[in-house]
Amino acid sequence: TLLLDLLTETEAPQRAKVFDIELLSERLLDAIAWARAKPELQCLPIGLFGASTGAAAAISAAASRPGQVGAVVSRGGRPDLAHEALDFLRAPTLLIVGGEDEQVLAMNREAMLRMRADCELKVVRGATHLFGEPGALEKVTELATAWFAQHLKAAISA
Repeated sequence: TLLLDLLTETEAPQRAKVFDIELLSERLLDAIAWARAKPELQCLPIGLFGASTGAAAAISAAASRPGQVGAVVSRGGRPDLAHEALDFLRAPTLLIVGGEDEQVLAMNREAMLRMRADCELKVVRGATHLFGEPGALEKVTELATAWFAQHLKAAISA
């Protein structure tokens, strides 16, 4: 597991950078290339987990590398910001949204209509955008773990 900050400390406060999906996606693609260059990692399937705009970057990266990304999970994400990548995404994708995050829930439902990949939407009841409510992040972890276990195992078998 790698945890990546896709922006530097200097870039993070810049609102335009936070929404620069192309930049964020390029950095994820660099991480995928790095992992694929490591002999000890080459045989492992890749799953991408992104929150907020990081989810759009994960979808864009997965769409541009069909067959290299085995699954995607979006937590409170903005898949709508992946724009045309939604049409090309082939990796199974799980969208997790807080039930009280009505605006993001609507954006996820709309984006889901454009996805051709195996896609599911899971709503965490009572959760808001950051999933700060008791038990909310634990539910996200449970859902994401099950999704990756199912789809990354399938990627290894393929």
